Amino acid sequence: MNRIFLFLSAFLLTFSVYAQDAGWKGKFEQLGTTLPTPNEYRDASGAPGPRYWQQQANYHIKVSLDDANQSITGWEQVEYINNAPQTLQYLWLQLDQNSRMPDSDRNRANPSGLGGSIPAKSFEGAVGNNFDFDGGFKIGAVKTPAGQNLRYTINGTMMRIDLPQPLGSGNSFQFQIEWSYNINDRMKDGGRSGYEYFPSDDNYVYTIAQFFPRMAVYDDVEGWQNKQFIGGGEFALTFGDYKVEITVPSDHMVAATGELQNPQQVLSAEEIQRFELAKKTFDKPVFIRTQKEAEAIEKKKAAGTKTWVFQAENVRDFAFASSRKFIWDAMAVKLETATPLAMSYYPKEGNPLWERESTLAVKNTLLLYSERTFDYPYPVAISVHAASVGMEYPMICFNFGRPRPDGSYDDRIKTRMVSVIVHEVGHNYFPMIVNNDERQWAWMDEGLNSFLEQQTMAVYYPELPYTSNVPTSIVPYMKGDKRIQRPIMTNPEQSIQLGPEAYTKPAAGLYMLRETIMGPELFDFAFKQYANRWKFKHPQPADFFRTIEDASAVDLDWFWRGWFFTVDHVDVDVENVRWFKLKEDVQEFERRLQASGQIAGGGGAGANAADGIKGPFELNLVDTPPFAYGEFMNRVDDNEIREKYKGKNFYEVTFTNKGGLVMPIIVRLNFTDGTFQDEYIAAEIWRKNETQVRKVFITDKEVASVNFDPNQALADTELENNVFPRAAAAGRFDR
Repeated sequence: MNRIFLFLSAFLLTFSVYAQDAGWKGKFEQLGTTLPTPNEYRDASGAPGPRYWQQQANYHIKVSLDDANQSITGWEQVEYINNAPQTLQYLWLQLDQNSRMPDSDRNRANPSGLGGSIPAKSFEGAVGNNFDFDGGFKIGAVKTPAGQNLRYTINGTMMRIDLPQPLGSGNSFQFQIEWSYNINDRMKDGGRSGYEYFPSDDNYVYTIAQFFPRMAVYDDVEGWQNKQFIGGGEFALTFGDYKVEITVPSDHMVAATGELQNPQQVLSAEEIQRFELAKKTFDKPVFIRTQKEAEAIEKKKAAGTKTWVFQAENVRDFAFASSRKFIWDAMAVKLETATPLAMSYYPKEGNPLWERESTLAVKNTLLLYSERTFDYPYPVAISVHAASVGMEYPMICFNFGRPRPDGSYDDRIKTRMVSVIVHEVGHNYFPMIVNNDERQWAWMDEGLNSFLEQQTMAVYYPELPYTSNVPTSIVPYMKGDKRIQRPIMTNPEQSIQLGPEAYTKPAAGLYMLRETIMGPELFDFAFKQYANRWKFKHPQPADFFRTIEDASAVDLDWFWRGWFFTVDHVDVDVENVRWFKLKEDVQEFERRLQASGQIAGGGGAGANAADGIKGPFELNLVDTPPFAYGEFMNRVDDNEIREKYKGKNFYEVTFTNKGGLVMPIIVRLNFTDGTFQDEYIAAEIWRKNETQVRKVFITDKEVASVNFDPNQALADTELENNVFPRAAAAGRFDR
C-alpha cells in the first residue's frame, strides 16, 4: 500500500470512528429490512405484481328512511366473488353501526375523566356513560336467495357468515341480509353519519353512511381485515357494483353515490330540464332546486313516499343524504377524458356561502387532482352541507362551513368551508379509488389527500388565509412532548394526536419532497405513477415508498425512515463559521486594515470578528508532495491552482444536528454588500456523521452571516440557532 493510500485510509478510519462516537444510529440504513419482501403479488418496484388479485362484492340494496322515528330499515343481496387463490370457509362483514350499541367497545374502552367544569352536552361522553341510545344493527335474517338460513356470529362490529360449502377460487356466493337501526343525533354524540335537526322549521337533514352490512377486505397482506371499529380508524372496503333503492318522504331531495336511474319518477319536469342544462354548463352552477323552492317545500310535510334508484360501478362504498330542506345546484367540469358533474346540496342555513362557493370548490378539486393523478372517473362529485362534519364516500361527501346567522362571513369562515370541501371531495382519489386500508394506515389517504388539498388551495385560492399542511404548520407539534407523539406509521386507534400524525405531518413531508428535496418534475411524475398503478386497487405503504423511488431514481429511504417511522424532528444548529483566505490574501487584507487605521487582531481576526465570524485565517497552499501522485506520471500546476483561488473567500460552516432528523442543508450566505446566495446540499452529507458536519463555501464576496433553512422549508423547530453569528438573528423570527 503506497503512502497516499495509507494517508487516506488513516483519515477515513479516524472519520468513521469519530462519526460512530458522535452518535451514529443508521439513519441512512436502507428500508429493505423493514419493508415486506416483494413477491408475485406486489413487486419490488412498488407496482402490482403479475399475480396481483383482489376480491369483488356487488350489492343490491333496498333501504327505507323513517322521518317520523329517525330510523333505517334495509334489505340487501350481496354477490361475493372470490378471486383469491385460497378457498374460503367463511365471510366477514363490517357492522359499523354496532359501535353505537350501549355496550360497545367504542363506549366502554374509551378513557374517561372529570374536570372542574364540564358542559352538560359533553358530560355523559366525558364520564363514559353514553348508554341511553342504541344505534346498533338489528339483524333480522341472513339467508341464501333460495331462503336457506345461514349460520352467522356477531362479534362487536364484525359479523362472520359460515358458508354452507367452501368457496373456491374463481367462484362466487350470494346471500341476503335484513336489518334495521336507529339513526343517531350528531349534535349529541357526533359521528360520521346521522341527522341534524332544525327546530325553526321542524325538519331534518340526514347524512347516511355505514348504513348496511359491508364486506370486509380479504387480501394478500392481512387475509381478512376484521379489526374492530372503535371509532378512530376508518374503513377497509372491497370494490363492486351497486344498485340501491332509497325510499324517503315524497318531498325529500336525495343525493347519493352513483347516477340517478329514475329522474322521471322523483323530479319535476322543470327540475329535469334544469338538470340536463347543468350537464352542458361549464361556467357557473345551475340551480336545479332554488332556495325559494326549498323554503316552500320545507314549510309543509307531504304525505307518502318516493323511491330513488341509483347505480354505481366499481365503487368501494355507498352513502346518501336526504332532506326536504335541500337546495341543489350543479355544473359540468371539463377534464381531458371526462365531463363529470360537480353538485352541491345544502339547506338555506348554508347560504349565501354555499351557493357561491361549494360547487366551484368541487370543480377546482377535480381539476387539480385530475392533473396530478388521473382524470376523475366517476360521473358525479357531490358536496352536501351538514353541521360540524367532514366525511367522505364515493362520489359524495358531507361538509361543514356555515355563515353567521345573519348570512355574513369572513375569509376565515370561507377558508374553513372551502378547504374542507376540497379535502373531502379529494378523498374520491384517496382512498375511494386508490383504495388503501384506512383502519390500518390512516396517513395513506389522509396525508396524501391533505397534501393535494394544500396544492389545490395554493393554486385556486391564493388570496385566502390558508396555512395548513406545509412545513411551518407542523413545527408546533414537532416541538412538543415526545411522550404523546407517535410515528406516522402507527395504527390510527393508537395515535394520540391523529390530526398531526395522519394529516399534517405526512402532507408537510410530501410538500418538502416536492418543493425542496426532489423538485416538482420528479415528484409529480412519481406521484402520478403511484396513483395510476394503484387506482381501483389496494396499495400498502411499501407500494407507495417503492413507487416514488422507482419512478424518480431518488433514494429516499433516509426520509421515509426518519419522517414516517420516528418522532425525531429537525433542529440544525449553525454552530460556527470560520473565514479563510490564501496566505497572500490574508497579508494583503491586514495591510489594508493597517492602512485604514484598523488593526488585525493577531493571527487573522478580521473586520467581522466582533460579530462572531472569525478570520480571515491563513490558508497556505504548499507545493504538492511527490507521494501524493501515487503511480501517476503527470503533474498538476500548483501555481495555477494558487492563482485560481487568489482573492477568494473560504467559509467553513459547522452544522450540528440537534433534532435527530437528517435533512438536506439549505443555507443562505448573506454578503456584506446586502446581497445573498443560496446553496442546496443533499441530505446524504450526513451519511458519515449524523450528528455534525462541516462544509466549505467559496465566495468572491465577504459573508456577513450564514442562515440555515432561510425560507423555513424544512420544518426546523428552533429558528434562533439557524443563524450565525447569533446577533444577526435578533428579532428575525416571530412565530
